[in-house]
Amino acid sequence: MISSLSFINQKGEILIYRVYKDDISRSEITQFCAKMIATKENKESPIINIDQTSFIHISIKDIIILATTKTDVNVAMVLEFLYQLSKICKSYFQGILDENCIKKNFVLIYEILDEVLDYGIPQIADPNILQKFIQEGGIQQETSMNIERLRQLTVTITGAVSWRPTGLHYEKNELYLDIIESVNLLISAKDTVLRAEVVGSIELKSKLTGMPECQIGMNDKLLMGKQARTTKQNGGIAIDDMKFHPCVGLPKFEKDRTITFIPPDGHFQLMSYRISENINIPFKVNVIYSDISENKLEIRLKIKSIYDKNVYGTNIAVKVPVPKNTVNVISATALGKAKHEIEEQSVIWRIKKLQGDVETSLRCDISLGATNKEQTWSKPPLKMEFQIPMFTSSGLRVRFLKVMEKGAYKTNKWIRYLTRGGEYLHRL
Repeated sequence: MISSLSFINQKGEILIYRVYKDDISRSEITQFCAKMIATKENKESPIINIDQTSFIHISIKDIIILATTKTDVNVAMVLEFLYQLSKICKSYFQGILDENCIKKNFVLIYEILDEVLDYGIPQIADPNILQKFIQEGGIQQETSMNIERLRQLTVTITGAVSWRPTGLHYEKNELYLDIIESVNLLISAKDTVLRAEVVGSIELKSKLTGMPECQIGMNDKLLMGKQARTTKQNGGIAIDDMKFHPCVGLPKFEKDRTITFIPPDGHFQLMSYRISENINIPFKVNVIYSDISENKLEIRLKIKSIYDKNVYGTNIAVKVPVPKNTVNVISATALGKAKHEIEEQSVIWRIKKLQGDVETSLRCDISLGATNKEQTWSKPPLKMEFQIPMFTSSGLRVRFLKVMEKGAYKTNKWIRYLTRGGEYLHRL
């Protein structure tokens, strides 16, 4: 599949070069660097064809990870593998992947490349498994390792459930499930919703004994739609895009929309998704800018929380833009604190806690300095940051969470919801 794999810096210098097939030469990589990276044309497209050779690459800060091939490959899978490779490298280097890090640890990176690819075909791509037998500085004293541990490691790598080691035991069996969503919203100056979407993920932390099978039922549209034929109720939602962890059994999900999986040990992301229909907007914003005189401006802002009264929004920050020539700001609010921050060119209104179905307001009297530029101020959009525990803008809910294991032990289960402000913008 992949003929060669390279790590290249922004200057076009090859830092790491590993060949898996002999149909690609280093001179072809050098030609790609001279034509594309040096001229910065590589940023226009992640896939470039030169002389019947496909150059597939991603950029991680100042590093380009490049895969080459002369065959007809699944490009989406190659790109996914390159991103997974970057995550593997970051797991070894405390979340950092730059030129200095690569130069200091090039031996370790070559060892990783030998394990993750076999004749250009992806093999092991789980950072947790790789870190058990590939360590910084090389494999350290294998002879001193427990033989039983080596056997378990072999079973884990070659077994059907490679993401979970055997023989796990916990005195207290616990399973934590978090649904975390980010709301991306763009509202026009006339209060029309131009764009609304939710990007979410289901995060789990597993501390379970043995090899349990877990099941999660969600209120997505397809499942609830089937139930609606008999119950005449349809409280589901439509999920646009989904991406699952390899532990999820896809045939079972396609059949009845139940997420069935054998969980990895510890923290992992079970699923990521995107929803663009029927978004519950958590706040209603009303802002008015009034020109009192040439050097005075008044801003009146009202915010109303549109969620249940038993839910509280926390760490709310509203960034209200002001002109560059602002000299002084006098603000008055019944809730929270507002402060003019010059570097942000905004009045930032911070509210620690806001109950649902509550309206609060802010008034700012702004004094402007003299300016020589005869230009009208183009108002940037108002921005909001927030966190709302036990609330989801998509309406996604866990209907059931089951843990099944031969030992039939008791499991403590926790389910939490959290909605955050992503690109939450309101044009003025």
